[in-house]
Amino acid sequence: MSRVGRMPIDIPAGVNVTLNGQVITVKGPKGELTRTLHADMKVTVADNVITVERPTDEKGHRALHGLTRALIANMVTGVTTGFKKELEIVGVGYRAQMKGKKLALTLGFSHPLELDAPAGITIECPSATSIIISGANKEHVGEFAAKVRKYRLPEPYKGKGIRYVGEHVRRKAGKAGTKK
Repeated sequence: MSRVGRMPIDIPAGVNVTLNGQVITVKGPKGELTRTLHADMKVTVADNVITVERPTDEKGHRALHGLTRALIANMVTGVTTGFKKELEIVGVGYRAQMKGKKLALTLGFSHPLELDAPAGITIECPSATSIIISGANKEHVGEFAAKVRKYRLPEPYKGKGIRYVGEHVRRKAGKAGTKK
């Protein structure tokens, strides 16, 4: 049996979980998340615990079992503590700043990039070289962080670009001098 799928999900105080058929809604202090679950998975909410069960031992059901449990657990975590991705900018002249609700990035292009924050996502720039993206939905936070990072991926020679905090960038040696 799936080790992830069979673990129960505890519902913390202040979180309200509503199950309407295959649509689950989780409300908490950080917001409200709704998701439609796969029709084969059986989800039950009782005594402040959510459990996920699968109908058979087929490979597809085994995969959905752990996935469904992880998605629901991420929803509960998101509305209680939220998720956060931190990015750092490395490079001379590269910087980020907030212009109202927009993130303005100067990354060596002919013009600064201005990105709107999607609904439910908050962006902070504590310094010119760091960006903090946070929100209740783990998928949206990760997707927006990946979108920002994609504008200037870290390059292997000087390490310039946008990277996650703590990300290791493999460096390459530059041109070797030739002997005559």
